[in-house]
Amino acid sequence: MPHTASHSVEILRINTCGSVDDGKSTLIGRLLYDSKSLMEDQLEALERSADITGGGQINLANLTDGLRAEREQGITIDVAYRYFATPRRKFIIADTPGHIQYTRNMVTGASTANLAIVLVDARNGVTEQSRRHTCIAALLGIPHLVVAINKMDLVDWNEDRFLEIREEFEGFLPRLDNLLDVKFVPISALNGDNVVDASSKTPWYQGPTLLGHLETVHIASDWPLAGFRFPVQWVNRPNNPRDPALHDFRGLSGQVAGGIIRKGQPVLALPGGLKSRVKDIWTFDGPIPEAFCPQSITIVLEDDLDISRGDMLVGLDRLPGMGTELAARICWMAQRPLTPGRKYFLRQTTQTVQAVVTSIESRFDIRTFESEPATELALNDIGEIKVRTSRPLVYDGYDNNRLTGSFILIEQGTNLTVAAGMLEPPSELVKPDYTDFAI
Repeated sequence: MPHTASHSVEILRINTCGSVDDGKSTLIGRLLYDSKSLMEDQLEALERSADITGGGQINLANLTDGLRAEREQGITIDVAYRYFATPRRKFIIADTPGHIQYTRNMVTGASTANLAIVLVDARNGVTEQSRRHTCIAALLGIPHLVVAINKMDLVDWNEDRFLEIREEFEGFLPRLDNLLDVKFVPISALNGDNVVDASSKTPWYQGPTLLGHLETVHIASDWPLAGFRFPVQWVNRPNNPRDPALHDFRGLSGQVAGGIIRKGQPVLALPGGLKSRVKDIWTFDGPIPEAFCPQSITIVLEDDLDISRGDMLVGLDRLPGMGTELAARICWMAQRPLTPGRKYFLRQTTQTVQAVVTSIESRFDIRTFESEPATELALNDIGEIKVRTSRPLVYDGYDNNRLTGSFILIEQGTNLTVAAGMLEPPSELVKPDYTDFAI
């Protein structure tokens, strides 16, 4: 495992969304084809399909049409992932359906994305789907957005049409929080213009190609680097009698969910509230002096504290919220509507607790960007709720830390995931008094 980010190739996680026939499958195929990320058997299959359909033109959408055929047979595929790489970056593309009835699918695919591509047909302009997809990207806190205005060849590469669509987007973007980095790119996915290679047909466009932007967009600072957070996943006790050095080894393994940790740094173990210092930091390749989000590490403390899976080590510079009364936004994913009073399992970071939804505060209308009163949430609804947990949850607001501020609700008995949630920041009134702890 590399000790610093400079030794590894960054991974950019992308969520793509668009209406039917906007060219999403063709765009993904074009990125894979022009970046030379296809296997020989995939290229041969494309060439065979070109011969069958006549004209000799490769249909790039066939790279994902197999998945569409499976959907038509009634097989549920929530999110399809595609992988490709260039010398500058590795990419994971989440291909999510864009219909309103698949809001939950887009939430699933976009939950870990660094960047969202909203595809717009230049002929149709900004549709309700375009607004919905942009709104969900903002709700999920995706830091970067690209509006790819596709099929520009069908409007004769008209600059005025491009500017008209961009202006309409810019009219409602200020109403959405979190969308600070938005780029507009005129493309033709079918012909490859401005996707991987710059097009001579858009002399009026001076920006990067779509892939050029994907390769260079700055994502290193997207991770939460203020406030150390380390949910304990596993207490590492090798207890190897063949190696006396490991006989008394006791480390805490997991993934850094926020901030930076260094040897000698004081940490607080929550919810217990005991303090210690970091004695050593281990990776697969050996000890390192410091680690940062999102590295997977093992921490050895100076003191032998009673810590187990589900506990969290935090830095003393920025303390998290902790409590049993929580406010959150959720996307409801079950056929049976959500009504207050039902009990669920709530899973956040590495812990699972019992929880009850105490109230539904509102439902969010994605079409109008407004909240309205609600007594229940139906399938694919997004709303505000209040939850009470059986044990205190250590958390941050989702807007500050997507890793410690997110959770899922699991139905008891069936173990079905029924909701994905985003926690609101702890209010000053409910923040714990950390002076009671041994710090």
